[in-house]
Amino acid sequence: MKNVVIIGAGPAGLTAGLELLRRAKNEYRVTILEASDRIGGISATVKYNGNRMDIGGHRFFSKDEKVNEWWESLLKMQGAPSYDDKLLSKNRALAPNGPDPEAEDKTMLLRQRISRIYYLNKFFDYPVSLKLQTILNLGFARTVKSGFSYLNAMAFKKYETSLENFYINRFGKELYSMFFEGYTEKLWGRHPSEISADWGAQRVKGISITEVLKNAVSKVIPSKSASTEASLIEEFKYPKFGPGQLWETAAEEFEALGGKIIFNANADRINIEDGRIKSVFANGTEYDGDIFISSMPLKDLVNGLSGEEIPESIKEIANGLPYRDFVTVGLLVDKLAIKNKTDIRTIGNIIPDCWIYVQDKGVKLGRIQIFNNWSPYLVKNVNNTVWLGLEYFCNEGDDFWNMQESDCVEFAVSELKKIGIIDNSVKVLDSHREKIQKAYPAYFDTYKDLPKVIEYLDGFENLYCVGRNGQHRYNNMDHSMMTAFETVNNIISGKTDKSNIWNVNTEREYHEEKEN
Repeated sequence: MKNVVIIGAGPAGLTAGLELLRRAKNEYRVTILEASDRIGGISATVKYNGNRMDIGGHRFFSKDEKVNEWWESLLKMQGAPSYDDKLLSKNRALAPNGPDPEAEDKTMLLRQRISRIYYLNKFFDYPVSLKLQTILNLGFARTVKSGFSYLNAMAFKKYETSLENFYINRFGKELYSMFFEGYTEKLWGRHPSEISADWGAQRVKGISITEVLKNAVSKVIPSKSASTEASLIEEFKYPKFGPGQLWETAAEEFEALGGKIIFNANADRINIEDGRIKSVFANGTEYDGDIFISSMPLKDLVNGLSGEEIPESIKEIANGLPYRDFVTVGLLVDKLAIKNKTDIRTIGNIIPDCWIYVQDKGVKLGRIQIFNNWSPYLVKNVNNTVWLGLEYFCNEGDDFWNMQESDCVEFAVSELKKIGIIDNSVKVLDSHREKIQKAYPAYFDTYKDLPKVIEYLDGFENLYCVGRNGQHRYNNMDHSMMTAFETVNNIISGKTDKSNIWNVNTEREYHEEKEN
């Protein structure tokens, strides 16, 4: 029986471990080393005073059928209405013989996708759509200026040497300035002109003014032969108690099949012997293995290698790989000051958004989550309170990261008031802060030389790099899982070429589209 050591109990690590045991449990002994005390990585659900926080917001949507089947194997789709749908008499597609979320906890819900941009103290569709309300929100002058700016961008294409040029080519300079420039700089701490266009190609696939126009026309003149290739998803799957519930369920099955998870086990040294990985040291304990799967940040992996001389050029590239860190401030309030002007019904008639992208350059706040709308079961008293997640992007060790929690909460409350989401009549009932290191692998600095690091690491035949940080790629959860599937396929089949693992999520199709 071969020993497999997996670093990280996030989506990629857990998927790899469970998949190996499901397919060949008599051939592998699998141990997962998790540096923290919880399951799920950045897809964890944080529980605090009866309320639950989804760190970063995780819609369960994938075009990959294996991923969908894998989720379904852990949490069955609801067969009866959720609490809020029942209360509001909302009709939603239900799975035959599926569980009742009011009676059973292990349930996957079907939720409505509503995300908007907040700009000029007004709501815009995300992505921006072409409709009367958009024009009214922008005003006639801005609309005309944006139109001519787009035509100019169509006539004079820029070389896509940066994320800025990528956006301008698709939206024109005016819309880029309004809806992308400021938010992108908040997210990455760098101007889009300094960021590789690869990020846009990966995260904004297929979205442009051309597609906005196509979608607008297709809604007015629907046709099976219409040229619109794809449409944004309007619904998504979501575990009753947030994303962490699915990974906690996966961990239960993993352990039931004989797998072992060791918490608070920080992999700080990876031993090399005869050109292979021999063992991993975590907090002074050595874990020998035949096969190693790493979802730890590439920077930390390279710095942890010992037993042979690591080329200085590889170390320099790895140490130069940038990351953006992340802080979520959970705020429990009794109400919101901003009114729901949509025709979408919600409990307490709060605004219906799952996510709000804050484009206001006068605040540091990047996004707002309204956990009530993700799942009513995330909120202890969903009838009378609103549970918000205020998302801030920062760098570990900077002033915001080091701020005392009470000061951070006070700052977040002041920013919500500044943009009119709450006011002085709103009572803040509770709060909680979560700090996440290396949440977003970034596409600048030494990122351009990443292929050299990949080539070096692939030289260790028994080492596989998976997941968002394991590949330094801004993967969605399903893409991280797919890297694990490919890894398991290679291990079981004996395939040594790892290009299939690294090629996951390099396709040029938008990650949240579906075929018509």
